[in-house]
Amino acid sequence: MDIGSLVGILGALGLIGVAMAGGGDFGAFVDIPSVQIVFGGTAFAVMYAVPVPAFLSSFGVFAKAFMPVQFDHKALVERAGELAALARKDGMMALEGQEVPDRFFEKGLQMLVDGADESKILTALDIEIDQMKARHAANQGVWESWVDLAPAMGMIGTLVGLVQMLGNMSDPKSIGPAMAVALLTTMYGAMVANVLCMPLVNKLKVYSDLEVQYRNMVVTTLRGISRGESPRNIQDELQCQFDGKTQASLDS
Repeated sequence: MDIGSLVGILGALGLIGVAMAGGGDFGAFVDIPSVQIVFGGTAFAVMYAVPVPAFLSSFGVFAKAFMPVQFDHKALVERAGELAALARKDGMMALEGQEVPDRFFEKGLQMLVDGADESKILTALDIEIDQMKARHAANQGVWESWVDLAPAMGMIGTLVGLVQMLGNMSDPKSIGPAMAVALLTTMYGAMVANVLCMPLVNKLKVYSDLEVQYRNMVVTTLRGISRGESPRNIQDELQCQFDGKTQASLDS
């Protein structure tokens, strides 16, 4: 669980809600036509902008901001040293069936056992990393579309409300609801874009970068093992990717 994501979104929405309730009438900020224009209109516009499978899968991606896949870099460094020592002592066949943290590592290790040369292993794993980046970029692109389109839908709602208000100036009772649509759609659009979706996109990019870093460390490990490098050299190369504090923690 990413506590920062949970506290962040609840804190932002909570403070906005407290401000709304401060006037004593929270219901004044709830308007069904505005909700339909911003949330419904944006959802359909995003569906129009991206492939339907990407649109549908994006809602599952939302959960990854709160329940991300965890990568234990320290465990990887330790395991890399163990596997490199085993390969130098007993040969590549000794790596058969060895436990590794994830499927990506397992695939590369099996290629080593099967006798694939370094270039084939690196090519296959680099292709998989590129595919992962493309998949992440597609998911992020869906939520970036929400960031772009929600304020635009809010502006459309504002114009709809103004047209309704100006077209019924002779009826005082219609001015209030039309003004509510005009103002609340802008507010809803800003909240969807800046409170919900933009932070989500940024968090997904952070986690994507962490996964790319982890997978590149796996590639570095397998390349070192295939070359017969010493376990210590492989671990030192892996640790160079971290800051001084993290390196000290890994050394300890």
